[in-house]
Amino acid sequence: MTAARSDRPQFRPPWVLTHPQLQSALATKGPRRRLWLRRGNGMEAAAQHHVLDCGEGVRLTGYHSRHPEGVKPRGLAVLIHGWEGSHESVYLYSMACQVYAQGWNVFRLNLRDHGGTHALNPELFHSARMDEVLGAFQAIRRIDGSSPLAVIGFSLGGNFALRVGLQGPAAGIRPDLVIGISPAINPEATLEAIDQGPLLIRRYFLDKWRKTLEAKNQAWPGRYDFGPYAAIPTFVETTRRFVADFTGYASYGDYVASYTLSPEMLRAAPSPLAVITAQDDPVIPFRHFAGLDERGAVVNFDAPALGGHCGFIENLALECWTERRVAELLAQL
Repeated sequence: MTAARSDRPQFRPPWVLTHPQLQSALATKGPRRRLWLRRGNGMEAAAQHHVLDCGEGVRLTGYHSRHPEGVKPRGLAVLIHGWEGSHESVYLYSMACQVYAQGWNVFRLNLRDHGGTHALNPELFHSARMDEVLGAFQAIRRIDGSSPLAVIGFSLGGNFALRVGLQGPAAGIRPDLVIGISPAINPEATLEAIDQGPLLIRRYFLDKWRKTLEAKNQAWPGRYDFGPYAAIPTFVETTRRFVADFTGYASYGDYVASYTLSPEMLRAAPSPLAVITAQDDPVIPFRHFAGLDERGAVVNFDAPALGGHCGFIENLALECWTERRVAELLAQL
């Protein structure tokens, strides 16, 4: 691995914040979002809801925060949440506020069946639905053509963001920088890590999945039968059953391969990419980043020893190191 240069900001949390599970939990907790709301942040005040025509009848939603008329934005940043997150997820919301405060227009995109949108499309979300995400970006660019274009994604959203960097130019979407934060580049390893980790982690993710299936069932009564899923004890086996039932892929292996990203693929991307991930991430095994360094399209690779999953909380005020790091990367544009 290439070591971070000494002139970069280093992530060094106090010892009470070093545990990866604590870091991961703090990424999703509400104090940072409430702090921004108490401040009366401009991003929230400017936010406008959009239903995006993504082609082939698919609709996704998001919130666009444009700077006031007469204020030239520094560009447009599109943010993508992680699995079962939304435009309101704390890690994404706080980052979006910071980026907006730096002068960027912001669009917070909701993936299918996220952010309370289960009734918007009859078919279920899965992680290989890349065409509709590219369609969403085409619609977003019709709303806001500001340049440069930055894409920031977290966890599974980091995987989607990196795929925008890989596949976007062929669809007319040309990011000037894509930033993947704790990106799930090897989904099979992530699913296995969830099952092999603490029991509470597995139960947490399975409970979230069952809740979203129930929300889909309520939105489309009689269309689906999710009854058998309640008895499946592991995340991998749940995914295997889901792939066979609902994705159209011939096998589980074909499905996870469709959105697996290797260091070689990232270096050969047609768009500039930046990756920020922690070596102690409990659900994104760091070994799959082996060989990734700052060559080719990869213009930045930060891999601090600590940080958990999308955490990187650097002090007791719950300030986030990745927000400072992203600000530096965007400033270079």
